[in-house]
Amino acid sequence: MTATTERSHRRQRRRGLAAMMASLLLVVGLGGCRQDMQDQPKYRPYRPSAFYDDGRSERPLEDGTVARGLLNDDTLLFTGKVGAAPADVFPFPVTAEVLQRGQERYNIYCSPCHGAVGYGDGMIVRRGYRRAASYHIDRLRSAPPGYLFDVITRGFGVMPDYAAQVAVRDRWAIVAYIRALQLSQHATLADVPPAEQRTLAAGATAPAQPPAAAGHAHD
Repeated sequence: MTATTERSHRRQRRRGLAAMMASLLLVVGLGGCRQDMQDQPKYRPYRPSAFYDDGRSERPLEDGTVARGLLNDDTLLFTGKVGAAPADVFPFPVTAEVLQRGQERYNIYCSPCHGAVGYGDGMIVRRGYRRAASYHIDRLRSAPPGYLFDVITRGFGVMPDYAAQVAVRDRWAIVAYIRALQLSQHATLADVPPAEQRTLAAGATAPAQPPAAAGHAHD
């Protein structure tokens, strides 16, 4: 091998080594550019900040900012009050669908303590829990709907609030169903619509049908 060829081989080896070093440095450099989420620039809660004039990292909300779904602009619907007094009206019409929804929610959340008909004798009361209030006492029969809504929302005595479990409109539906329960236990014939009164009267005066004799075939 001539001296010229040997020098050429050495130059090639040096170039190859330089290329390998460059590649290694590139890989190391790119690895250093990676930034995991846990390592990203951020402020921990209540940490100070020199970036803002007030020194706080938490920024106050802009005036008038309301979180989506939390614009509680209907006072009657969301508080059950008119001014400072419990409302004696409902915020929407009470329909058959509302009563059905109220019955469903009542059976889930209220009947375990208050009982299926509202006398305060629910299943957990029968198992030793403190007796719940009966909806059929004079005080609660005369209480405005807004009062019952407020009790469901904020709780009363040993009764916890159900604001987290029961949506606003469902609370009103429960109140409507409680009113139906109260009426069902204290209704008179005068409370029945005239057409239904005639139906009830006809049923009361109709002669009873004798039971079929046992063992006799029907024609």
